[in-house]
Amino acid sequence: MREDVESLDIRDVTANWVNAEVLAHQIDERIKALADLSDTPLFFGRLDYLHAPGAEQAEGAEGERFYIGRRHVHDADGDPMVIDWRAPVSQPFYRASKKDPMDVALRRRFGYTGGDLTAYEDEHLSDPAEAATASKLLQQEIERPRVGPMRDIVATIQPEQDEIVRSGLGGTVCVQGGPGTGKTAVGLHRVAYLLYAHRERLARTGTLVIGPNKSFLHYIEQVLPALGELTVRQATVDDLVAHVEVRGTDDAPAAIVKGDARMAQVLRRAVYAHVTMPTEPVVVVRGSRRWRVPAYELEDLVRELLDRGIRYGAAREALPQRIAHAVLVQMERAGEAPDDRVQDAVARNAAVKAAVKAVWPAVDPAKLVLRLLTDADFLAAHAEGILTEEERKTILWARPVRSVRSAKWSAADAVLIDEAADLVERTHSLGHVVLDEAQDLSPMQYRAVGRRCSTGSATVLGDLAQGTTPWATRTWEEALAHLGKSEGVVEELTAGFRVPTDVITYASRLLPHIAPGLTPVASVRENPGFFEIRPTGADAAGDADVVAACAELLGNEGSIGLIAADARVPALAEALTAAGLTYLSPGQETTAETRLTLVPASLAKGLEYDYVVLDEPQAVVDGEPDERTGLRRLYVALTRAVSGLIVTHQAALPPQLA
Repeated sequence: MREDVESLDIRDVTANWVNAEVLAHQIDERIKALADLSDTPLFFGRLDYLHAPGAEQAEGAEGERFYIGRRHVHDADGDPMVIDWRAPVSQPFYRASKKDPMDVALRRRFGYTGGDLTAYEDEHLSDPAEAATASKLLQQEIERPRVGPMRDIVATIQPEQDEIVRSGLGGTVCVQGGPGTGKTAVGLHRVAYLLYAHRERLARTGTLVIGPNKSFLHYIEQVLPALGELTVRQATVDDLVAHVEVRGTDDAPAAIVKGDARMAQVLRRAVYAHVTMPTEPVVVVRGSRRWRVPAYELEDLVRELLDRGIRYGAAREALPQRIAHAVLVQMERAGEAPDDRVQDAVARNAAVKAAVKAVWPAVDPAKLVLRLLTDADFLAAHAEGILTEEERKTILWARPVRSVRSAKWSAADAVLIDEAADLVERTHSLGHVVLDEAQDLSPMQYRAVGRRCSTGSATVLGDLAQGTTPWATRTWEEALAHLGKSEGVVEELTAGFRVPTDVITYASRLLPHIAPGLTPVASVRENPGFFEIRPTGADAAGDADVVAACAELLGNEGSIGLIAADARVPALAEALTAAGLTYLSPGQETTAETRLTLVPASLAKGLEYDYVVLDEPQAVVDGEPDERTGLRRLYVALTRAVSGLIVTHQAALPPQLA
């Protein structure tokens, strides 16, 4: 298929050089999408139907056989050899069961080792004599060691995951899932499915995956290309709102107030406070005639635009045309016959432009936010009845700032500027947005994401128990409301495929203290996993014990993560170097030579390793501004392991783990 595309000759099929460039780019993208992936087989399953799908199920009618794979593959004659996993005919591979065989006689799973076909496993779904059994190949694939970036899960999608993956483009879906339930993979595969089912529409409107940080995005960036999807953009929330350079930080109280949804109302007031009612008429001179629009008529035009609730900038652009139209009405009454060119000329008249500048001046979003944060009287005027005096003091900057460029903006400030920018000019909306680790967003950040899919839909992924910011989401209903998707459906995934039974059971001891209403994750893995708690020596001896635990785990196959409180990372890095153990930073790709990653607890979310050493749980808790946030951070750190976990500690363990 790739060779067919590479051999295309487009010299005589394009009308001009622009078309030729566009077509050449499309061909290049198609060749990239058809690239071979090492160790990735073209098919992983087979379905033998009792009857041909869509045909009359007459007695004696022959069935049909389909191979299921990551991509559609056809032969030299164009006949399909492998069916795309997203096609309707592939759905029974994920949904069919002994109770509901969906007209499938046989489901075959193929097992691979290093890209070589090494096993297969059959289920005769329509045979009442055969008992239902758990798939060993499925279990092996789930438990396969994780080296390198995140992989696709097309061969192991479960029925409850498939329902979410194949839900329609029109609706917003929120997935609450504990550690290891596959919510991130479900979200990414949902994008791949939507691009398959609605390719033309999403090609026009665009798709976006939003992750919590660059390390996480690097970890997941290969999943969609492996499925042939190269057009999905990836970003963090900070990337979306990067109107200014972020060089400062807020303390927790200030960040909480700045992230509160009430700030949107404060900003709206501040933006539209720039509009003043006209007190003087506008006099337009054309040739020997003077046309006068009185102040009361101008006021009517301004009030009409305000009442319509359109964007500040759009209304400002419309006002000169409204004034020009009022002049044209007078011209017509005087017997003239002006056309659109005359109206445009009047709208550009110096007197009209001066009136618009006085009544509806331009607003710079960054300058507006800067004034709110540095001018106590300006903030008080627009936050009256919205923010308390104490809250206003919390967000006011202690020192005056000369300009937007010299200001030390925080991440929360950038979100405020984005809100103000949207009040002035509408933000471009995409067809679909996937928001991962959503539980850590503030209401204002949800609004920033919601603007990017105001005319599209969203897939929201997260776990309330893993919220590690002081403003973490309390309920998904509240989050969806801030996102502007109150109609969204909340789905819960409770079957754990990644975290071993013993590890998730231990971590779940924290749930009553961090998220009392959530259902604990139930691991479906047959392997209970390796789990051990080890007291260590004091000071340097303790660091040596931690390094020894890492060296021990490196004797196993797969990736190793050493997770520690951020303050402990420099000391552990020094100890690893002294012991001659090379290590990576989060987001760097593991290799056969270097399989150990040193992970600050603040960056552990969303990552996974075959084996984890968790250093000093109490230090992880103490590294956060409050105990609840610290316990949530610890819950995240405890649940990064796929095969085994060693907890090392000098200090006493948190009492919540007792």
